Amino acid sequence: MKVDGGNAPDIAFFPQPGLLNRFVRSGDALPLPDRVSERAEEGWDADWLSYASHGGDLYGTPLGANIKSFVWYSPRFFADNGYETPETWDELIELSDRIAGDGVKPWCAGIESGEATGWPVTDWLENVMLSEHGPEVYDQWVDHDIPFNDPRVAGALDRVDEVLRNPDYVNGPFGGVGSIATTSSQDAGLPILDEECGMYLMGSFYAAQWPDGVEIAEDGDVFAFNFPVIDEEIGTPVLGGGEWVAAFDDRPEVVAVQEYLATVDYANRRAEAGAWFSAHKDLDLARLHNPNDRFAAELLRDPDTVFRWDGSDYMPAAVGSGTFWRGMTNWINDGDTGDVLDFVEESWPRE
Repeated sequence: MKVDGGNAPDIAFFPQPGLLNRFVRSGDALPLPDRVSERAEEGWDADWLSYASHGGDLYGTPLGANIKSFVWYSPRFFADNGYETPETWDELIELSDRIAGDGVKPWCAGIESGEATGWPVTDWLENVMLSEHGPEVYDQWVDHDIPFNDPRVAGALDRVDEVLRNPDYVNGPFGGVGSIATTSSQDAGLPILDEECGMYLMGSFYAAQWPDGVEIAEDGDVFAFNFPVIDEEIGTPVLGGGEWVAAFDDRPEVVAVQEYLATVDYANRRAEAGAWFSAHKDLDLARLHNPNDRFAAELLRDPDTVFRWDGSDYMPAAVGSGTFWRGMTNWINDGDTGDVLDFVEESWPRE
């Protein structure tokens, strides 16, 4: 890492607030200059900015955003077979059983991602934790106010087990449960186009993986629905993430770039290029060519949306992008739920 070697970049993009926090704690990342901080406060809600706030100072400005509660599917495949998008977990399981009964694997899954292998399973667990136990318990888990291996986490992972380790449900044309760990997360959803699997849980950014000519629309080749309700009282909270812009130098030209990246002008121009959106309050939604991106941006802008940052990205980096990823890979490979959760809990940094 260049920072540890004394050769820090002027500016860095952080997809993980937990990793940014490491450099805040070491004193390497600099607080935002006043004019950059003002830009950020104009463009984003305080809840969003809280993920990069430490000791009363803001250390990063938001860049791109994503939703990680999307289930991709083929509207034509659903319509041809009389399937309806599920609104509850029970309906999701009933639909999965029906698709399996019709001779198609209802789910595709892939968690291979080089050094980041395992992260898609963390999204499954986080979505279930948030939807089953609500944002308060989710926050306690992510902040380690309750242990990583709390019984509620074990129960949530057992719910994930109903899908990902069910040989009747996975894994499209790739093979059985054992193929999930070796299937690329980029490739895993593509069999939806050939009706070789029914659904794929993956972030809004997966829109960029569909081949040219694939129509992303509610009546097109592919679209996505929200992760279904588990507890009616909790409803449909949204899991997501994005990137943060932080600086390691405060030269005037560095500050100028930081400030521009926090403007709506940058957000609109970048959105116009495609496969990207921002949570900026003034983003022009007409610049978003992808209906799923517009849907996701509207969700983030809706004041009634309960949003939480991806837990593995917010946890300390040694856990979130370390033992959590590895633990979920071990779990997919027939690891014991209790042993895997204990492994991650024991790795949590003690201060």
